[in-house]
Amino acid sequence: MDAFMDSVGSIFRGGDVLPWCDRDIIAGCEGEIAEAANEEQKNESLMRLSWALVHSRQPEDVNRGIGMLQASLDRHSSPLQTREKLYLLAVGHYRSGDYTRSRQLLERCLEIQPDWRQALTLQRLLEEKTRRDGMIGMAIITGAFGLVGLVAGGIIAAASSSSSSRKK
Repeated sequence: MDAFMDSVGSIFRGGDVLPWCDRDIIAGCEGEIAEAANEEQKNESLMRLSWALVHSRQPEDVNRGIGMLQASLDRHSSPLQTREKLYLLAVGHYRSGDYTRSRQLLERCLEIQPDWRQALTLQRLLEEKTRRDGMIGMAIITGAFGLVGLVAGGIIAAASSSSSSRKK
């Protein structure tokens, strides 16, 4: 459980990178749920498991966490619990590459608490990732157009050279 607390703590220390979670932590969280003595402990353990799943490197874990959070979002929750679930859903969608959905969830989360540092950090990461991916996409498109231009230029030059040779 120390690794879990270290991962959570990295967010509060102002780290720019979202923490990752491994299968041992997920298994520990699943064990906590099985050992929960009451409904409150079980709910707390389910939130820790959801956190661990959306922070996993395994896509199937992330998707499982998204499903768990989505199912629990409609249950009566305090604004604080709703904010936490929205944030974790945003993390899950960010990790799965669905940046549009992640952005929408972050906006809802920030409506509840506009100055929440975790959500603002994820929002900044999301903007940087989107901007970086956009630049890479533009470079690929520009490169492709350049390549097409070179090929077309080569074909025109070859055709032009060929027609010049025939005239002589």
